[in-house]
Amino acid sequence: MTQPEPFRVRRPGPAVSQPAGPPAALRPTADSAITRRAHLVRHRARSVGVFAAATALALVLAGCGGSPGGSGGDGSGDGSGGGSSRGATADRAEPLSGKAPTPRLPAEVTSADGHRVTVRSARRIVPLTGSLSELVFSLGLGKQVVARDITATFAQAKKLPVVTRAHDVSAESVLSLKPSVVLAETTTGPDEAIDQIREAGVPLVVLKPAQGLGDVDPRIHAVAEALGVEKAGDRLSSRTDRRIKAVRDDIPEGDATRRPRVAFLYLRGSASVYLLGGARSGASSLIEAAGGVDAGKESGLKKDFTAITSEALAKAAPDVILVMTKGLESVNGVDGLLKIPGVAQTPAGRDRRVASIDDGVLLNYGPRTDEVLKDLAAQIHDKGGAK
Repeated sequence: MTQPEPFRVRRPGPAVSQPAGPPAALRPTADSAITRRAHLVRHRARSVGVFAAATALALVLAGCGGSPGGSGGDGSGDGSGGGSSRGATADRAEPLSGKAPTPRLPAEVTSADGHRVTVRSARRIVPLTGSLSELVFSLGLGKQVVARDITATFAQAKKLPVVTRAHDVSAESVLSLKPSVVLAETTTGPDEAIDQIREAGVPLVVLKPAQGLGDVDPRIHAVAEALGVEKAGDRLSSRTDRRIKAVRDDIPEGDATRRPRVAFLYLRGSASVYLLGGARSGASSLIEAAGGVDAGKESGLKKDFTAITSEALAKAAPDVILVMTKGLESVNGVDGLLKIPGVAQTPAGRDRRVASIDDGVLLNYGPRTDEVLKDLAAQIHDKGGAK
C-alpha cells in the first residue's frame, strides 16, 4: 500500500527558523516504522525477540552494496528510451544527463516526524541512508554531498567520509562537516543524535522509508522538493517509471495458479540471525511484480519478519528462496543455507532454487529498482537451480 506523502512543501515565502525538536521521550521510536532496507533488519529483529543477535548483525551489514544489473553506461544517461537493457557494470548511481540542476531555495517542508523545516541551501548535503544518497546523486546533486552513511556503497559515494558507527548516526561527525541540510528517515537514530543535529540549527528533513514500488515516485519527488530541484525530480521520476514499466511489460503473466512461491529469508550467519519475511518485510511488492507469490505473506505472516522454524517454512512451502548476497555468503552459500533447519525440506531446498540480489539495492525502491526487478524475475522463473 502506498505511503502518504512524506512531507509537504510550501514555496515561496519568508524563511522561518526551525524549532527545536520535542523531548526524545515524546517522539515516535525508530522501531515504530520498521521498514528500512538491509541495515535496519536489526530493528525488525526486535519484534521476533532476537535483538541481541541483531546488534551484532549491524556490524556485518557494512558490506552491503552492489548492483544486480549494473547501471547505465557512464552513469550520466537520461534513459529516455525507457528500457532496462543496460549492461552490467560497476555499482554506480546514474545521474540525470545534462547540466546539474540549480536548487531554488528556500523551501519550507513538514517532515515525516512532524517538524517544520526550512531548507535554505543545498551546498553541503548529508543523506543518512544509502537510498537517500542514491536519490541525491541521481538528481544530479552528487557534488554537493559531503558525507554518507555506511550503506551508501555505490562507486561515487565510496570516498565520502562515513558519519555512522555501525548503523548509528554520529552527531559529532555530521556537525563537523558543517552541513547545510541533513536528510534522514523515520528509522534513523539514535534519537539523541537527531536531537543534537537539530539543536545545532541544521535543517534536518525526515522521510518515511519506502515499502513497495508505489513509494518510488513519492520518495523521488520528496527529496527533489526539499532540495529545490523539482524539475529534476520530474525527470528522474519519469525515467524511473519508464524503466520499471519496460521491465514489467516483459515479465510473462503466466498462469496465476503456477506462479512460483518465493520466500524472502534474511540471513546473517555470523550473528545467528535467520528470519523469514512476512507481509511487511518490504519484499512483497517486488516478488509480486516479478510474477511470484510472497510465500511468507501467503502463509499468513502479517508482520515483517519471524524467526525461521521448520514449521514456518513447511507452511510457506517456497518454490524459490530469495536472499541478499551478503546473507548467502554469511552462511557459506547454498550448501550452508540448506543446513538451516527446515530449508532442505522445502520445494526450493530440494531443487536448490535460490535467488540472490545484492544487499545495497534489493529493498531500496529507487532509481535502480528496474534492475532489481529484472534480475529477480529472471532468477525466480529459472528452474535450473543454484550450483
